[in-house]
Amino acid sequence: MPKALATILPSAMVSNDDLPASPPSAEELCCQIRTKIEALISTATSSKVRTFKDFEEQLRIPIFDLARLLITLFLCIWEERERARMGSQIRANGRACDVRPAQSRKLNTLFGVVRYWRTYLRAAEQDQDRAGFYPLDVKLGLTADRLSMSLMSLMARLATKLSYGQTQAVLRWFMRDVPSTEVIEKTVLGLGSKTEAWFEQAPPPEGDGDVLVVLFDSKGVPTATDTELQRRRGKRKKRSQPQSKRHRGRGKRSRYGSKPRRKKGDKSKNAKMATMVVMYTLKRSGKKLLGPINPWHYASFGPKRHAFEIAIREAKKRGFGPDSGKTIQVVMDGDGDLDVYVNEYFPDAIQTLDIYHVIEYLWKAGKCIFREGSQELKKWVERQKSRLYGGHIKAVLRELRHRRAEVPLRGPGTKSKRERLDQVIGYINKRQHKMNYAELLRKDLEIGSGAVEGAIKHIIGFRFDRGGMRWIHERAQALLQLRCIEVNDDWESFINWVHDDVRRRTKHSNHRIRIQRNSPVSLPKLKEAA
Repeated sequence: MPKALATILPSAMVSNDDLPASPPSAEELCCQIRTKIEALISTATSSKVRTFKDFEEQLRIPIFDLARLLITLFLCIWEERERARMGSQIRANGRACDVRPAQSRKLNTLFGVVRYWRTYLRAAEQDQDRAGFYPLDVKLGLTADRLSMSLMSLMARLATKLSYGQTQAVLRWFMRDVPSTEVIEKTVLGLGSKTEAWFEQAPPPEGDGDVLVVLFDSKGVPTATDTELQRRRGKRKKRSQPQSKRHRGRGKRSRYGSKPRRKKGDKSKNAKMATMVVMYTLKRSGKKLLGPINPWHYASFGPKRHAFEIAIREAKKRGFGPDSGKTIQVVMDGDGDLDVYVNEYFPDAIQTLDIYHVIEYLWKAGKCIFREGSQELKKWVERQKSRLYGGHIKAVLRELRHRRAEVPLRGPGTKSKRERLDQVIGYINKRQHKMNYAELLRKDLEIGSGAVEGAIKHIIGFRFDRGGMRWIHERAQALLQLRCIEVNDDWESFINWVHDDVRRRTKHSNHRIRIQRNSPVSLPKLKEAA
């Protein structure tokens, strides 16, 4: 354990020596609990404690010990109830059952590891289905993961914000027994496998507005190359321990060799695109539209069409289906694929091209006409921006075509200037029907995609696109959707839904369900989003 953590968590909080070796009775546990409570009262009333800091530090370990005793008492009482109930049912049914002695099990909780005992029940030999089970685990909805649902929820929720290693380090500050990073990742993969079903059944928000705004955008996440995956999964090369941390790089280079120098324009990111959907409503108040109301985020590494199928499903939930007659606005950048899907899934929506993407193209064109950084360039772009906001798109196109005609056919750099101006002209000319910004401003609708741009930075960029990260996109998918649930402020509802689903399946099959997974589920298919 690091020295910093050792000062926070004394050795008594990271030891399992206090776990009982035999099943205690409820009376014994109650006696221990009373003793702990009396000791806490004595500490609080003692005159030996001089400062609040000392009292707070002395209080922490006994409180954790008391919580573990209470958990053990709770499980002990329920075991006695279940054993009595099983005896009554066996006598009433007149069927022979193999009731074996109580077996112990360790369960890691928010307060540390506890040991409890539960009866194993197995049907008689003449029954065809002799599968045994633990009635206590089935009754209480305990999973086969040896972790409480609250602990798994906390680990996964922290992992949506921090790396697995940082999640483990933060948990060490507050908890007694912290699972490994492998267990944390397995928990993320397990909970992440249930996110698609959660999104599908989640109820629509209450108190929606009058206008639905849907924004789409994409971002690349660095993924591992085949060479990196082979290095991860292949046989490990022998590693010689360096004399100091300063010499680790030399040993690594001697094992794998130096990286080949990239050519100009080559990217080392090896990006896999994730599509982000942001959806919210606006409420009409006089001439203004107030909002955003009930913002909702969804992101996936699946096909772009999948994101649109999810978006139209959520729009229908919120009462904005194709036949609703309500106003729907779709805001996006100039991605051609998005244009096709918007026409297919939101044919009656107001389609809007993000104005800031258009302004970036104007700067690109202006640099072909004026010197970069000059006042003439700035004034020219500001004049074109005024035309955009005023709805004079054709005037902008006439200006660009005029400037394009003035570029000489011969001379250094003139060819690239003509190509860039042609690109800008083609970009704007093709999307004129999405650039009626004056009318949108008059109706107080959106003209920019800042909401989805910010969501991409906060949800995808902050967690998935940082230095040294290399993802396998199926594994990143589970964490990405959990992060969306957390950002949507639906985490507690999601965990409660998972817990209820596990309890239902456990009662139906009389077997404990395992939430953790060693491998991720495959990326969503189009038919799964329908």
